[in-house]
Amino acid sequence: MSKDEPLVIGFETSCDETGVGIVRGETLLVDAIASSVDEHARFGGVVPEVASRAHLEAMVPTIERATRDAGVKLADIDAVAVTSGPGLAGALMVGVAAAKSLAVALGKPLYGVNHLASHVAVDIVEHGPLPEPTMAMLVSGGHSSLLLVPDVTHEITSLGATIDDAAGEAFDKVARVLGLPFPGGPHIDRAARDGNAVAIDFPRGLTTGRDVERHRFDFSFSGLKTAVSRWVQAREAAGEPVPVADVAASFQEAVTDVLTRKAIDACRSNGVENLQIGGGVAANSRLRAMAQERCDAAGITLRVPRPGLCTDNGAMVAALGAQMVLKGRDASPLDIPADSSMPVTEVQA
Repeated sequence: MSKDEPLVIGFETSCDETGVGIVRGETLLVDAIASSVDEHARFGGVVPEVASRAHLEAMVPTIERATRDAGVKLADIDAVAVTSGPGLAGALMVGVAAAKSLAVALGKPLYGVNHLASHVAVDIVEHGPLPEPTMAMLVSGGHSSLLLVPDVTHEITSLGATIDDAAGEAFDKVARVLGLPFPGGPHIDRAARDGNAVAIDFPRGLTTGRDVERHRFDFSFSGLKTAVSRWVQAREAAGEPVPVADVAASFQEAVTDVLTRKAIDACRSNGVENLQIGGGVAANSRLRAMAQERCDAAGITLRVPRPGLCTDNGAMVAALGAQMVLKGRDASPLDIPADSSMPVTEVQA
């Protein structure tokens, strides 16, 4: 690590976690997070107004903690990066306003970056430079996407995306059906370890018949979620106990089967030998294991950041911002908006 490499601070406030990361070049110095997940748990999902207020309260203390833990001063910062979209509008506004204020106060360039592209870029601080091109599969509460990435700072092509419920959203809804806490992903993962993954044959959406022709790289988990709910309701109506572990394992197997099958197909059809998985659902143990098995069989190199870097965090934003500086990309204007529907093909605002 050289002091000549850009020192970039990144802000992430797209949902319920206030993330501040500091990266020097391709080295992560600190990843500070203040989560408001406990405040949303009683509602069974993220409440936008609650998230926005939590970001306001957490932003300054999280910045102070990040700089202290990294052993740097704000005056040392070379550039400021922030998630400008997509995400919850109010939550994004908090981060964008904070980043603009800091950039102006320091007289440093501002980079408004795409949340999804940041999930791809974060692997650079974990495993080094991204191969070009890379196939990226992002799986979270709001997105299930397959992206062809020739250059994470400039060019991303969307091959497929969620057409109804994203994978993470399905995990949350199925967890609720099974009486498991929010957020559902970690709890289903734990419950599934004691279950039989082939006990129940749940459907694999968009993998058969005409669906394959029309939606080869798209994802749909609404039908799977409904199938699980009806299966559980039928057991309860019959007065029979619900085998939570088996349902969790069978549901998880259906999700990971679809995700990995489509990811491998996308790599093969586009001649790409590198697959990177990001987003909160990438922390799922079965997804990581199945992806490794299928990539090994297909001769594809798999890269997955450690679980803490898969969920929303400031490190991923700082990592993409640092790449912007290293590759000489122009800074964003100071009037960049918070764009809640920013398309993944727009890497930078």
